[in-house]
Amino acid sequence: MFTASKQWAPVPLRVMLRVGFVYHGWPKLFSSQDHQGFVGMLGALRVPAPEITAWIVGLAETVGGVALIVGAFVAVASVVLIVDMVVAMITVHAPNGFNFIHITGMGKEGPVFGMPGAEVNLLYIAGLLALVIGGTGAWSVEALLRDRDAPASTLART
Repeated sequence: MFTASKQWAPVPLRVMLRVGFVYHGWPKLFSSQDHQGFVGMLGALRVPAPEITAWIVGLAETVGGVALIVGAFVAVASVVLIVDMVVAMITVHAPNGFNFIHITGMGKEGPVFGMPGAEVNLLYIAGLLALVIGGTGAWSVEALLRDRDAPASTLART
């Protein structure tokens, strides 16, 4: 039973990582207001070629997220997304500490929140590394191709 359940372990991880990356990547590609806002932020951070970089990051997050959910090219997509997370962590989030919740003060409506720290970047990186190390699991293109190419005697043992 344990070996059968191991194949399902990566599925919720792939789903949630996909949701996160596509949620953040999609507007960078398909919303002119969000894209221009991201370009402005990259420019303020002195990132080289902010317009081109914004397109590259949006594509990496959206296409990488889709690759994760279908379970195709997961190792390649994970490496690209890990680089994306490391750069975001170093340039934006790490200066705000570790904690995801970064309270910068109190207003009359309650806490005032600043840019989150590096915590979520590290969680994304850990999840991506788990997929690279442990594989894509069930309901993935990679599993379908592996099972299709495996000899019948190997499939009988799983």
